[in-house]
Amino acid sequence: MSVTAVIFITFIGLLILGAPITLSLGAAALGGMIVSGKPLEGLVEIAYTSVNSFPIMALPAFILSGALMESAGISRRLVAVAESLAGPFTGGMAASTILSCLFFGAISGSGPATTAAVGMLMIPAMTRHGYDRGYAGAVTSSSGGLGVVIPPSIPMVIYGVAASQSIADLFIAGFIPGIMLAVGLMAMNFLQSKRKKYKGDGKRLSPKTVWVTMKEGFWALLTPVIILGGIYTGFFTPTEAAIVSIFYTLFVGIFIYKEIELQGVMKALESTTWITGRVLIIMFTALAFGQLLTINKIPDLIAQGLLDLTGNLYLIWVLIILFLLFMGMFMETLATIMLVTPVLLPVMVSLGVDPIHFGIVLVCCCEIGFATPPLGENMFIASGVARTSLEDISVNALPFVFVSVLVVFLIAYFPTLTLWLPDLLNSIFQ
Repeated sequence: MSVTAVIFITFIGLLILGAPITLSLGAAALGGMIVSGKPLEGLVEIAYTSVNSFPIMALPAFILSGALMESAGISRRLVAVAESLAGPFTGGMAASTILSCLFFGAISGSGPATTAAVGMLMIPAMTRHGYDRGYAGAVTSSSGGLGVVIPPSIPMVIYGVAASQSIADLFIAGFIPGIMLAVGLMAMNFLQSKRKKYKGDGKRLSPKTVWVTMKEGFWALLTPVIILGGIYTGFFTPTEAAIVSIFYTLFVGIFIYKEIELQGVMKALESTTWITGRVLIIMFTALAFGQLLTINKIPDLIAQGLLDLTGNLYLIWVLIILFLLFMGMFMETLATIMLVTPVLLPVMVSLGVDPIHFGIVLVCCCEIGFATPPLGENMFIASGVARTSLEDISVNALPFVFVSVLVVFLIAYFPTLTLWLPDLLNSIFQ
């Protein structure tokens, strides 16, 4: 049996049996190395290489920073700013949730973290204002994915390492697509709220109230400015920015808001350790799997198969986006990125697609995966907070998934939406 057959049969067979993605990838890589006669010590080398990277250090730092922000009172103040801006309008509480996810995503870098932090505050508020629990959960899970598109973004760090691309450029490239996704979600929320007769929060839009909440949340709103401003002015690298964000969060939580406590810090450290460990294990097994695919020229075969099928870039984008959305339904985001990057990136580059552009489309598709069953992590979190079934949330999430997919196609077909801002800032600062 060929190495390729062993790899795919082992991988798919274990997935069908319900094995975790990490075990499936690792066992497939191990089987491939045994059949090919390669020394198994190579797996140790791959494990070391997968984590021996300066940019990877940003991963636990951004996770810890996002975990600390809830204890520091930053997330609550961001939600207050969002409520003052969107609350009075039709579907205002749900619109506030989307805005809150947009703001919190700019400092957390994680979809599930954004969903949990915002959902704990906004889902009970929405249900108190007459929103259906399923709808409240659907809005939160759908907009929680903005946390991985709006920079800083943990999946962008992983893609940048896997594709050897500038993480700073990926961060900046995510701004416009992230805002487009948020606008699309808010537009769909307005239409759905009109149909379901969800009114505003009963308060008038008050410039004074907006000013007061923004003044109180000034230090929270300043976080992304410091992180991204420092990266693009060359004051520090993305990895150093992640460390800066930790110390900034601690400074604000201890000396300004005076809300952070030792118990909250310990809980954030525990959460960071668990998430980082899981991510690094996935990276190791996915990298080993990907290297075996590359050695056996699987990406070349897939590229040739796609080009034989059609040479039309628009049709190829359709096939790839649908494939990524399908994978997002069954696989974790980081595993998806590590698995498809070495396979699909060479195909798209050969067709003239910029690697930064492809990375943003990939991350946006993963963002949708957070809110699509059966694996959607955000849906599980929102279901627990809203105390309703996954089926109820899934049905209510369909319109939001639809509009998100439309936005992803716009981003794919118009590269300028992604590349304009990084090119502009590169021309200014370089």
